[in-house]
Amino acid sequence: MSKTSDDEAFLHNQTWQRERQIIARLSSLNYRTGELGSYLHNIACGVSELIRVDWTVVTFCQEGFETVLASSLEMAEDAPRVYALHGRLIATVLQIGRTLAVKDAVANPEYGKPAPGYRAYLGIPLQTSEGQIFGTICSFHRQPREFSGDEIQIVELFAERAATAIDHYHLYQQQCQFNHILEAEVEKRTAELRAAQAKLVEQERLAAIGEFAAIIVHEIRNPLTTMLMGLKYFRKTILTEPAQERLALALSEASRLERLLSEILLYAKPQVLQLYELDVNGFIDELLLSIHEMPEAVERQIEFIPASSTIKILGDKDKLKQVFINIVRNACEAVASRDIIKWTVDLSQADKVCINVQNSGEPIPAEVIAKLATPFFSTKPCGTGLGLAITKRIVNAHNGELLISSELLTGTTVTVELPVVNIQ
Repeated sequence: MSKTSDDEAFLHNQTWQRERQIIARLSSLNYRTGELGSYLHNIACGVSELIRVDWTVVTFCQEGFETVLASSLEMAEDAPRVYALHGRLIATVLQIGRTLAVKDAVANPEYGKPAPGYRAYLGIPLQTSEGQIFGTICSFHRQPREFSGDEIQIVELFAERAATAIDHYHLYQQQCQFNHILEAEVEKRTAELRAAQAKLVEQERLAAIGEFAAIIVHEIRNPLTTMLMGLKYFRKTILTEPAQERLALALSEASRLERLLSEILLYAKPQVLQLYELDVNGFIDELLLSIHEMPEAVERQIEFIPASSTIKILGDKDKLKQVFINIVRNACEAVASRDIIKWTVDLSQADKVCINVQNSGEPIPAEVIAKLATPFFSTKPCGTGLGLAITKRIVNAHNGELLISSELLTGTTVTVELPVVNIQ
C-alpha cells in the first residue's frame, strides 16, 4: 500500500474517531427540566474536549450584561459571574448575530477584549426558535490558533442543544410562575366562595332562628307581662319582710327574663342599616356625653384620644352607638374605681379606621376570648351572653371586624375596624 493511501486511511480513521466522540458526547446529554446547570456544564466540557480549547463558557446576556451559566473550568464560589458586555468579544457576537472566530484577539483588538490570559476566541450565538439571541457559547485558548469549519460546526451543534435547553427552562419557569399565580388565584376564589357560602348559610340560619325566636318570644312575653303585672300589684299590699324579699327576687328575675327576650329578638332579626356619612371624631365626642351618664361609668375616667385628621365612615349612627355603649360599659365593669379607660382612633392601616377601647383590668384567657362573641356565652353572673354577639353582628353588617386582645401589661383592648370613606 502506498504512503498516500496510508495517509488517507489515517485521516479517515481520525475523522471516524472524532465523529464517534461527538456522537458519544451528544448521546450523554440528557436534559431534564430543572437541571439546567449540570446540563450546560456537560456541554461546556464537551466543547472544550472536542475542539481542544483551554476554556469554554455558556452565557446568558441581557440588558448590557452577561451571566456565566456554565464553565468547563471550575470557578471559585466567590468568583464573579456577571460582566458588562461593553468592549468585549461577546458583545461583537451579539451585535453581528453570527459565529465569530478570532485567531489572535490580542493582535486584533478591533473585535473586542478576550478574557485575561487568553488569545484565540470562538463565539457562537444562542438563539430561540424565533431567532432571538439571548446568549453565547464562548471558547478561549491561551495560544493563537485557527478554528476549522468542522470545529465551528461542532460548537454550533452543541450551541443548538444549549439554546433549546435554556429556552425550555425559561418556558418551564414561566409555566411554574403562571401555575403558582393560578393556584393562588384559585385558593383566593375558593376562600371567597366558602366565605360567601358561610355567610349565606349564616343568614339563612339567623333568619330561621329569627322566625322561631319571634314566635317563642311572643308566646312567652304575653304571660310574662301578666305575671309582672300581678307581681307589681303585690308591692302595694302589706307583706312580711321574707315575703317582700321573695317578691323582689321574683320581680328581678322576671325583668331579667324580659330583657333576655328583647335581646334575643334584637340578635335574631336581620341588621337593616340606615347608612349616613359620619365623622368618627365628632361621633365619639357626641356619644361621650351619654356614656358619662351611665351608672357603670361613674368614678371611671374615660380618656378619648381622637385622630389627628378628619375620618369619615358610612354607618348607622344609632346602631354604632349601641356598639360602643356596650363595649365601653364592659370596659368600665372590668376595672376598679378611678381607673382609666382609653378610647383611641387609629389610622395606621390603609383604607380603614381602628377604634380601640382599652382597659387595664385582669387579662382574659385566650380560650375565653375565643368565645366572648358567641351567643349566650357570658362571664357575668347576670349576663345574657348576647351583648357582644349583637355588637359583632352590627360591626359585621358595616363590613367591619370586631377584634379582642388581652395581655398582662396592657390589659384588654376591643377594636372595631371599619372601612374609611374619605380622609382629609
